[in-house]
Amino acid sequence: MKLRILTLTLASTLLAACGGKGDQRADAAKSGDAGAAQEKVLNVYNYSDYIAEDTIPNFEKASGIKVVYDTFDSDEMVETKLLAGGSGYDLVVPTLNFFGRQIQAGVFLPLDKSKIPNLANLDPEVMKRIAQQDPDNKYGVPYMIGTTGIGYNVDKVKAAFGSTDIANSWDLVFKPENIAKLKDCGVTLLDTPSDLIPIALNYLKLDPHSHDPAQIQQAADLIKKIRPYVQNFHSSQYVTSLANGSTCLAVGWSGDIIQARDRAEEAQNGVQVAYSIPKEGAPQWFDMLAIPKDAPHPENAYAFINYLLQPEVAASNTNFIHYANPVPKATPLVSEEIRNDPTIYPPADVAAKMFTYSINPPEVDKLYTRLWTEIKTGR
Repeated sequence: MKLRILTLTLASTLLAACGGKGDQRADAAKSGDAGAAQEKVLNVYNYSDYIAEDTIPNFEKASGIKVVYDTFDSDEMVETKLLAGGSGYDLVVPTLNFFGRQIQAGVFLPLDKSKIPNLANLDPEVMKRIAQQDPDNKYGVPYMIGTTGIGYNVDKVKAAFGSTDIANSWDLVFKPENIAKLKDCGVTLLDTPSDLIPIALNYLKLDPHSHDPAQIQQAADLIKKIRPYVQNFHSSQYVTSLANGSTCLAVGWSGDIIQARDRAEEAQNGVQVAYSIPKEGAPQWFDMLAIPKDAPHPENAYAFINYLLQPEVAASNTNFIHYANPVPKATPLVSEEIRNDPTIYPPADVAAKMFTYSINPPEVDKLYTRLWTEIKTGR
C-alpha cells in the first residue's frame, strides 16, 4: 500500500530512466502506436523504494526488456490514471481494496495464467483471502503484504509514560490525554482516510468495513478529537522524521517504520524506533500486481510478474523493503532477523485480529474525502 522513500542511488537511477516519460507513454497509448507492443520495454507504476535495488537491473539483463519505473505515493493517484485510461503503463501496483473496485470498473486485463507458471509458488491461503475481492484470482497477483500500525520513539514514549506498554494499544493514539503527552515531540498520521477511518471504526468496536454514514461520522469525530495534537498528515516523510528523532509517534505502514528503525540504527544517532501492531487489531493489506487492459506491452508485464514470483527474487525484495511476500518457498531465503520479526510475519494470534479494507462505493468515498478535509483543516 504504501509510500516508500527512494534511496538517493535508486532515485537517481529511476529519475534518469523515467524523467518525462509519463506523458510520452500516455500520448503513445492514446495515439494507438501499433508498434509499441513489439518493443522490449516495460512501463511500471509502483510505490517508491518498494523493490530491491538489483531486481530491475537483474530482470533487464535476463530478459533484454528495458524497465521504465515510475513511482506514486497514494492509491488515489493510481486510480485516477487508470480510470482516465491511456496511462501507458504495463504493470501497476494497487492495494487490494482499491484493486477490487478497479476490477469492477473494468480497467484490468484478465490474466492469462499460462504465462505465469510461477503462480504455483504463491501461498494458497493468501490467494483465498484475495479471491474475496478478485474472484478466482482472475485479475491480479499479490506482491507484498503489510500492516498499518504504530511507529514510535522508544525513549520519548518511556519518558512520557514510564514504559512502552501503551504503544501496544490504539489508546496511545485515540485517547487525547495520551497523545497530548507526545505533541511536542512530533505526531504524524498517514494522509490516507482509507487507512485511518477503518482503524478508528475498529477501535470504536464498529465494523471497519462499515458503509453506514453515522458510524463513519463517529470515526471521523474520534480523529477530530486528537487533531490538535497532530503535527502533520503525511504518507512519506515520517520515515525520515522517525529515524532522525523529529517525530516520536506515527501511524504508518509496517515496512516504512521498520526502515526508519534500521536507518536510525545505521546512523547510530541514538534514536530507537519501534513498531507495534496494536492489540485491538490492525489492518493487513495486500499490494497487487495488475495489467491495465490498454497496456502497450502486456507480454513484458507477464514476464516481470513471473520473475518477481521466483523465490530468490521475492526474498531479495523482502530483505530490502521489509515487507512479507506471498511466496512460502522464499521464506527460508529471507534473512533470519526479518522472517522471525513478528511485526513483519505476525504470529497466528495477532493475525487473527487483523482486518482487510473494504471496497467503498462512490458515495462512501465522497464521504471519506469530505470528512478527511474537515479533520485536516480542523473544522
